[in-house]
Amino acid sequence: MQRPAVDKKAVEEFFNYCKENEVEFIDFRFTDIKGVWHHFAFDADVIDENSFKGIPFDGSSLPAWQPVNKSDMVLIPDPVRYFIDPFTADTTAVVFCDVWDIYKDEPYEKCPRSIIKRAMAYLKETGIGDVAYFGPENEFFVFDSIKIKDSVNCQYYELDTEEGEWNRNKEFEGVNFGHRPGTKGGYFPVAPVDSMVDLRAEMVKVLKQVGLETFVVHHEVAQGQGEIGVKFGNMLEAADNVQKLKYVVKMVAHLNGKTATFMPKPLYGDNGSGMHVHISIWKDNRNLFAGNAYEGLSQMALYFLGGVLKHARALAAFTNPSTNSYKRLIPGFEAPSILTYSAQNRSASIRIPYNSGEKAKRMEFRFPDSSSNPYLAFSSLLMAGIDGIKNSIEPGEPMEINLFELHLDEIREKGIKQLPHTLRHAIEEMLLDSAYLKEGGVFSEEFIQAYKAYKFETEIWPWEARPHPFEFITTYSC
Repeated sequence: MQRPAVDKKAVEEFFNYCKENEVEFIDFRFTDIKGVWHHFAFDADVIDENSFKGIPFDGSSLPAWQPVNKSDMVLIPDPVRYFIDPFTADTTAVVFCDVWDIYKDEPYEKCPRSIIKRAMAYLKETGIGDVAYFGPENEFFVFDSIKIKDSVNCQYYELDTEEGEWNRNKEFEGVNFGHRPGTKGGYFPVAPVDSMVDLRAEMVKVLKQVGLETFVVHHEVAQGQGEIGVKFGNMLEAADNVQKLKYVVKMVAHLNGKTATFMPKPLYGDNGSGMHVHISIWKDNRNLFAGNAYEGLSQMALYFLGGVLKHARALAAFTNPSTNSYKRLIPGFEAPSILTYSAQNRSASIRIPYNSGEKAKRMEFRFPDSSSNPYLAFSSLLMAGIDGIKNSIEPGEPMEINLFELHLDEIREKGIKQLPHTLRHAIEEMLLDSAYLKEGGVFSEEFIQAYKAYKFETEIWPWEARPHPFEFITTYSC
């Protein structure tokens, strides 16, 4: 397979953009298997059209990628996806990149951005639709500080925010103003209880600078928690936008002397952060999820839903891919772990948003979180839904009751499935149920095995091996 031909017009437009903005450096960025952004930069004067044919780099230094004896890889810059970095001292253009495998002479099977492009192509190949639109909602926390210790005799962390109820008796420069949201009290209070109004506003202004269109901006339920809504896009746009959002939120917090995190459950006893994902499929400029079935959904949409519900326990390996993810997915914290669907009901894992017209008809998948690699999470959700459509998988009946009030025995009696309770269980489910991921060559077996090994070696085994402070309360005196 030949490398993609360089879009000369797009490259010319990029260099005109650089000239107009007096760009001094060009920063090439790509995403690893975990979802972390990596980059290297060049003086703008040494980058030309040939650079867009590929830039060599060492793939052996990235976890779960290439062995040292086959380390050479190539970045393929995307000439239509770039922005001016708002945080660098010298004007820098950031360019999204894909990874090319020089040994197989094809898009790298472990490159998340290449995987999502294969998923988009597969959707078209099936004839089901032209484009899938994704609208993620990434919640986050902002803290004043974090301290961590991980040693042979000590496991310790401490977070702090002025909004924390634990600071009710603390003096801040001789005064304590006392306005705090409290546990689960952070949803929509005005200032001074909401202490992050100006910080979120600054984030929104910077997000606009990097090309993101935002809408709702607000404090979330937990102490120190916020959300900034970003407009939906096709799968690739939406995943790229998640990377930009995370970068901007973290950097704006950092430059204001604070620290932001998209970790799902940093606070015990308070709500966690999710990444609710809105999805619809379109063909010939028509929303295929709008119809005359349940709550204005089409039968295709219900089949898509059926596929996601069928594969949800395996999907969790990508949509909830951290050990911390499963601290969030417990009853009582608005985190839906029960695999069913409903209209408006936020206790269900999948919700059909209220009063959405034909063009806005969609489903909201509420179980994913922002520790996920957005390219892998979106791709796996689409593949599960396509499997549901292809095989006419019915989702069962909706459940309109408050599922958070059900006891575990009641859930079992009703035959309702739940998401896995640990990352280990999610990975094991994925290994047993991965055939749908490999349709169309979207996910390869090599990638699935590499992902499994990476998660076990870097998260599951280290987490399982460490004593937890709570165990000393329950076990020390036995």
